Amino acid sequence: MTSKERASLRARANSLEAVFQVGKGGISDTLIKQTDDALTARELIKLKVLRDTCPSTPRETAEKLANATNSQVVGVIGGVMILYRYNPKLHEGEKKAKRQ
Repeated sequence: MTSKERASLRARANSLEAVFQVGKGGISDTLIKQTDDALTARELIKLKVLRDTCPSTPRETAEKLANATNSQVVGVIGGVMILYRYNPKLHEGEKKAKRQ
């Protein structure tokens, strides 16, 4: 992912609300499954890390979740992380519109 693509995704994520919070339980199988489902449905999601209670740093948490869900970390700002995974099904309408 280029820096321009990353900047564009960060700009899109500004208006998003955090979908999940990672707290004292850290990363569980349930959180991975929910994050995977959210990425499939939306491509771009924002998560919040409760820095006071989470056992790992926001950057470490973002990297672990990205690896577990086969996504990319767009950015980590404070306790907020942004993840992205391309979903071709969400872009099918765009390809059809370009052909016409």
